[in-house]
Amino acid sequence: MINRELLDPKSIAVIGGSNNIHKPGGAIVRNILQGGYKGVLRIVNPREDEVQGIKVFHDAKELPPTELAILVIPAKLCPDAVELLAKEKQTKAFIIISAGFGEETKAGAEMEQRILDTCKKYGASLIGPNCIGLLNRQHHSVFTQPIPKLHPQGVDFVSGSGATAVFILESAVIKGLQFNSVWSIGNGKQIGIEDALQYMDEHFNPDTDSHVKLLYIENISNPDKLLFHASSLIRKGCRIAAIKAGSSESGSRAASSHTGAIASSDSAVEALFRKAGIVRCHSREELTTVGCILTLPPLTGKRFAIVTHAGGPGVMLTDALSKGGLEVPKLEGEVADELKAQLLPGSSVANPIDILATGTAEILGLAIDYCENRFDNIDAIAVIYGTPGLTTLYEAYEVLHQKMLTCKKPIFPILPSLHTAGPEVAEFLAKGHVNFSDEVTLATALSQIMQTPPPAPPEIELFGVDVPKIRDIIYRETNRLKFEGVTNGYLTPDIVHEILSCAGIPMVPELVSANKDTLIAFAQKVGYPVVAKVVGPVHKSDVGGVTLNIRTPEHLALEFDRMMQIEDANAVMVQKMLKGTELFIGAKYEERFGHVVLCGLGGIFVEVLKDVQSGLAPLSYAEAFSMIRSLRGYKILKGTRGQQGINEQKYAEIIVRLSTLLRFATEIKEMDINPLLADEQDVVAVDARILIEK
Repeated sequence: MINRELLDPKSIAVIGGSNNIHKPGGAIVRNILQGGYKGVLRIVNPREDEVQGIKVFHDAKELPPTELAILVIPAKLCPDAVELLAKEKQTKAFIIISAGFGEETKAGAEMEQRILDTCKKYGASLIGPNCIGLLNRQHHSVFTQPIPKLHPQGVDFVSGSGATAVFILESAVIKGLQFNSVWSIGNGKQIGIEDALQYMDEHFNPDTDSHVKLLYIENISNPDKLLFHASSLIRKGCRIAAIKAGSSESGSRAASSHTGAIASSDSAVEALFRKAGIVRCHSREELTTVGCILTLPPLTGKRFAIVTHAGGPGVMLTDALSKGGLEVPKLEGEVADELKAQLLPGSSVANPIDILATGTAEILGLAIDYCENRFDNIDAIAVIYGTPGLTTLYEAYEVLHQKMLTCKKPIFPILPSLHTAGPEVAEFLAKGHVNFSDEVTLATALSQIMQTPPPAPPEIELFGVDVPKIRDIIYRETNRLKFEGVTNGYLTPDIVHEILSCAGIPMVPELVSANKDTLIAFAQKVGYPVVAKVVGPVHKSDVGGVTLNIRTPEHLALEFDRMMQIEDANAVMVQKMLKGTELFIGAKYEERFGHVVLCGLGGIFVEVLKDVQSGLAPLSYAEAFSMIRSLRGYKILKGTRGQQGINEQKYAEIIVRLSTLLRFATEIKEMDINPLLADEQDVVAVDARILIEK
């Protein structure tokens, strides 16, 4: 729980505060005092009489009632201190800096649980233990530096790691990023990242609260809660960017399905972030750069003008923007000629607009004005302006400051001379601006933002999916597993066909049988050529269990006899042979997250190229289209070199239907449909496997 006493306490007691500002107990007192805390600050220290000018209590028992207690004492002393303060001093909020709890030992976990039980009993909030504290505009209850500039419209930052939070703050301060609050949750025994988001969501005031949230996540304990409140905040007008660390654990174990081999723990995170509309970041620099971008006016288009006095950075930015799906359109015609005539000889206006190293503040302002008012094919302006030692930067940065205040098109300042022009850059940042010192990092962050879809609608697409019948089949098959005394197993092809039919997923005509004459009669009915596949072995191709382009009954009879001799074979499947682009859809159940659905190019490409996109079931049509269009091989699906593209609508429909099926069949642990054959008319499932677990 998060209460008023935690966020805006009228009194604070630092248990373990000291005069040594090089230790947490002294540093946290210093930061509270320097932060201008307006309430009553009390210190408890048995060996000091005065701490940083404040008279000290030698024992917590001597304290008067106090709303917030910050504990900077050995872990073994914390449970009794919390009990005393909550019971006798009416303390309703605790920040426990101390380490040595559940993150280290079993005994530490027991102490941590006792503290949590006490807080529950007395209705108190708890941040930590094992954290750097909480920083907001009411109190600076952290022991670390730097203390960033705080502003109501600065970003809210929630971190699962104290040390990483400090490093992220270092990265942000250099860029001029302002903060509204910083939450270090530590072990998150009571208040985790999801709880902080919940509070921000349920108490969100669009007129007074920050509209940008940054997250550093080490563990997602409640994905549904994170999804719900992140999506809700974004729909209310917020933007959220996050790093999820610890997601490199490989999923490419010896798996019995393509999905099992490809899907990793990171797939679920990627899918969750996509569904919520969270901008995914992978480094501190990227997170703080994205945070800076989100504080600027939003982009309304993809077309950038680059104003620079250095050719190389302009070219690198052009390349990086183009690679990220953004545009740097050529500037030409009468307006371009008119601008060039007013620039220094040798300047270029083709875009980038190179005003040369001798370009003055006045020339910089002129180029920006043309991009703002005269060029209709420009949506945003990037300004690269460092110091070659030939111009007065204070004047140039003042021009840039004024333009950023008045221009309707967003301006992205790239001021790279942090060493040579440190004072000039600092003065620019002090006016409330941000700075992107590296143009490629800026372009990468911009592309991440532009490629992040909006939150998915919460509704489930049920049309055409027979949920009751699907549940009947799953119930029947799990009972079969129970009867056979096994925990999991692959469904037979006829059951797979039955389930996919219930979801409205079209399959190629097929028949499974151990009778040769029956299969030959089926082939005659559907028409040659056909495909024969052995039934029994999981990896059919590896054992020679697949034969394509069978054109006669005699050939089919020979293949039937050969396949029935393969180890573990119990039948043969015959399918009508179709042509088309091979696609793939897979799914894997991830504990707590639900089913992660993957899509991509099919056949051998799914394992070789691993060009897949992930989504979290259930999926909307917008999510399915976003996944398809995010594939690196999307141009193949659209059609290239005169070839027809696939029916994208039907591919998306199958993805959505499959995700709905999975939403109501958590017993399905892994699933492959590979390949689906697609052309401009239809998308048809050719082969599918489903692994269930009782």
